[in-house]
Amino acid sequence: LRITVWSLCTKSVSYIKYPKACQQGVAFTKDGRYMAVVERRDCKDFISIFVCNNWQLLRHFDTESQDLFGIEWAPNGCVLAAWDTCLEYKVLLYSLDGRLLSSYRAYEWPLGVKSIAWSPSSQFLAIGSFDEKVRILNHVTWKKITELDHPATISSKNTIVYKEVEKSPTVDTERLTFPPTRALASSLFSTQSKYEISQMPVSLQYTKPVADRANPKVGVGMLAFSADNCFLATKNDNIPNAVWIWDIRKLKLSVVLEQLSSIQGFQWDPCQPRLAVCTGSSRVYLWSPAGCVVVQVPGEGDFQITSISWHPSGDSMLLLSKENFCVCYLEREEV
Repeated sequence: LRITVWSLCTKSVSYIKYPKACQQGVAFTKDGRYMAVVERRDCKDFISIFVCNNWQLLRHFDTESQDLFGIEWAPNGCVLAAWDTCLEYKVLLYSLDGRLLSSYRAYEWPLGVKSIAWSPSSQFLAIGSFDEKVRILNHVTWKKITELDHPATISSKNTIVYKEVEKSPTVDTERLTFPPTRALASSLFSTQSKYEISQMPVSLQYTKPVADRANPKVGVGMLAFSADNCFLATKNDNIPNAVWIWDIRKLKLSVVLEQLSSIQGFQWDPCQPRLAVCTGSSRVYLWSPAGCVVVQVPGEGDFQITSISWHPSGDSMLLLSKENFCVCYLEREEV
């Protein structure tokens, strides 16, 4: 019905009418100066851009979309990307004054856009699609630079595949006591995991989507650029246990992390190329160009990490489960 904006400084209240209930209908620029809102009036989509310091309407324009699904500002705040429902492959790029800069369509009839991510420099726009590909557009002509495939078999010698393997700990029978100590009991029933480098070619676990269900598990559903613009991490929902890390400088696949469980989420360190991954287990997986490591979260009970959030400094991160959270501090190397 409406968006209500409450000021905590002046106690004033502003109202914005006709917001559309879609996946990502409200977007702020990175500097917090402008807000874009998707509106639906008379079966047509509009976008309104507001100035945040006084909530004055800056621009109001209609969009060339059938059923607008989401909007996302470029980090520099100059371009607004808007994408249509998955039934219509269309990405629209608007300037701050409401001009249509470009419209991109990769194909016509199958399911279309599933996810979108801007690079921190605003030079690249990555579009994840239901056809298991990522298309990268450049910021000068808004034309496609490259297409990134996600095949189930990897045979390139230039790609490193890290496979998570689980091992049960060996217990010295002479140390066994009854009742066992708490430390010994936890070590008896806990399994440890580590990464091993797989020999090529590697066949990843592929899940065939159920065609007659809504929201099929198919296509690229997660995308994220590293803070230095050098890497892009993706997840193809058909291959739920793998994270793909692409080298943007070479536009080639650099690393694949093959996990034992389905990927729940990943997020880049805001200061350096370091990726944190969670799979719904009590472990965090960290990758950087130097290698990757498995970190076991200490604690009693089953702490299942479902999402990760980095601190802006990159020194720590929040690990969230359904009912609990914990803070993970990373030791800094001495300069």
